[in-house]
Amino acid sequence: MEKEELLKFVGKKIQEIRLSKGLTQVDLVGKIKGEIDTTNISRIEAGRTNPTIFTLYRIANALEVSLSEIVEIK
Repeated sequence: MEKEELLKFVGKKIQEIRLSKGLTQVDLVGKIKGEIDTTNISRIEAGRTNPTIFTLYRIANALEVSLSEIVEIK
């Protein structure tokens, strides 16, 4: 899998989980501990940025899922 494909895959997974929980990007930002804004979430979900493992960890915690659920490739 190429880098761009992987970033889009992870972003889409985050978006799917967020939507399944009925959260907007603003809601998600409100649940994330630390500084992050909706622009960053939008870029991550679109696969336009390479988030750090710590950012993915914080997103997973805010979504109440494991980090592996966000990055698992089947």
